[in-house]
Amino acid sequence: MKMSAARFKAQCLKLMDEVGARREEVVITKRGKPVAKLVPYEKMPVPIHGFLKDTLTIVGDVVAPTGEKWDAES
Repeated sequence: MKMSAARFKAQCLKLMDEVGARREEVVITKRGKPVAKLVPYEKMPVPIHGFLKDTLTIVGDVVAPTGEKWDAES
């Protein structure tokens, strides 16, 4: 949908609700030329890599022997 900046200004809050509900964009024009676009908000997915960064703390030596006996061959 296209509309003038003046009409957009008068109906801004109503249009924001409609864009969210209908999931369609509105192109705002000034003197007949497109200058902006109102689009529905898309929630970004949580990235797989790095989402646990800075959430763990390593205490002590993680590669030193523990003293436990175990058999790696079985």
